[in-house]
Amino acid sequence: MKQMRLWAAATVMAIVIIGVCIVSLPHTKNLSTPTAGRAEASSTEPVVTLQDVYRKGVHTLSGTLQAPDACTFATASATLIGATSSSQSIVLAISMPADVGVCLQLPQPTAFSTTLSAPQGLPIAVTVNGATASTSAP
Repeated sequence: MKQMRLWAAATVMAIVIIGVCIVSLPHTKNLSTPTAGRAEASSTEPVVTLQDVYRKGVHTLSGTLQAPDACTFATASATLIGATSSSQSIVLAISMPADVGVCLQLPQPTAFSTTLSAPQGLPIAVTVNGATASTSAP
């Protein structure tokens, strides 16, 4: 009698498990893949929080931007573009190499800083990995 109850309970549990699998399987097809989400995020223009401190002919450009994970770091370099003082501008190139290691895929702010000798009041153009970025004040 005990074996009959055990077999009945096992059969009921198996039917419930199979039923749940059948019902939930169509819903897994509707989920987006993580790689598709990253492709959409990378197509948007990066936003850089930029601060320019000018002292004694030297610009100190520093700020933050969102990195795809905590293991990604940013390096910055600034160059002066233009021949005459009226057509000069500063180009801030920020590089964030792709992280190939294992890291938690949560966006994190990362900081950068660089200096450049240039006249005061020049416009600053910012690029991140070669793509034009928008800037905001801290």
